[in-house]
Amino acid sequence: MPHLKIEYTANLDAHTDIGDMCRALSHTLVTLQDAAGVLVFPLYGTRVLAYPAERYAVADGEQSRAFVYLNLRITPGRGPELVQKIGDTLLEAARAYLAPVMDKLPLRLTLHIDATPPGYEGKFTN
Repeated sequence: MPHLKIEYTANLDAHTDIGDMCRALSHTLVTLQDAAGVLVFPLYGTRVLAYPAERYAVADGEQSRAFVYLNLRITPGRGPELVQKIGDTLLEAARAYLAPVMDKLPLRLTLHIDATPPGYEGKFTN
């Protein structure tokens, strides 16, 4: 962990490179440090995946409207101040990346962080 899932309206593909945004947000996550200067997330556990919604209705259904939903799943145990810092930093990085699009399209950007313990977690690595 962390795993960041991005759901977005497909109309954004004509205005920005979502793959590049994934790389930018991954970089944000793997370089984030806590108050003591320790990296918050493990490099090899970080995943950023994006899924376009080909069919969508945002607000009144006007097709020029855009939406980006970021859902960050992290393991529990981090204090509320650190989770706030994670959220603020990630949301600001996404907002900065999408700023040129926000000048062209009405766009809503939302971040939701889940820090719930898994019912089961199995892992394999080669």
